[in-house]
Amino acid sequence: MGQEFNFDNELSGKIALVTGGTKGTGKAIAERLLQAGATVIVTARNKSETETANQYFISADLSKPEGTQKVAKEILSTFGKLDILINNLGGSETKAGGFSVLTDEAWESTIQTNLLAPVRLDREFLPQMLTQRSGIIIHIASIQARLPLHESTLPYAAAKAGLINYSKGLSKEVSSKGIRVLAVSPGWIMTESSTRMMERISESSNMSMEEATQSVMEALGGIPVGRPAMPKEIAELIGFLVSPRAEYLTGTEFVIDGGTIPTI
Repeated sequence: MGQEFNFDNELSGKIALVTGGTKGTGKAIAERLLQAGATVIVTARNKSETETANQYFISADLSKPEGTQKVAKEILSTFGKLDILINNLGGSETKAGGFSVLTDEAWESTIQTNLLAPVRLDREFLPQMLTQRSGIIIHIASIQARLPLHESTLPYAAAKAGLINYSKGLSKEVSSKGIRVLAVSPGWIMTESSTRMMERISESSNMSMEEATQSVMEALGGIPVGRPAMPKEIAELIGFLVSPRAEYLTGTEFVIDGGTIPTI
């Protein structure tokens, strides 16, 4: 007889951390886990102006080791454990211009945020997960790991490629000990920052928002579905992956890009 699941409360009793969880995709993921019954902790440098009820917030700069240590210490002292770790924090602030304008500092800061921050967090929480012989770690990567954009985000693409490789290696070490490790690689997501970017393109190029969006999709090589993803669509995938329904899934990467990557 098959196992029955209560989808509305399937994460009851679980403690979950979502990094970069105050806006965009991170906020949507945090809200999805909260709806599933988890106790949700979010981290970011600054608190959201539109705070979601029933979430525990920790202010921290995870690009620095002391930020990671602060988060781990506070969670373990307050809650005693962590069951679900969503390494969502990421982004690129490097300027356009190709390889010649990318300084060591630009490379290092991007790698700190997109690769070393999740590595450090995993290292902080894995001992406790291994002791309880259960836990789920999700690394949010990007399709840029396969489709790097050399003009401005090459360090970001390289860091995300490293994150996927690291995620696979970690899964081989800990999956037999009760810890599931997965990577999720979204394509273009229409977050608040993406909307603001479309507004800037629309204004500077004297085109409509729809035309600006289409121009960006064309620059990506096209999105067969015909639109960017919405944050809640990424969150829904995460909600499934951390649920008991996905307990056989580990050590793999899930691409959610509307068909953007043109290869199999």
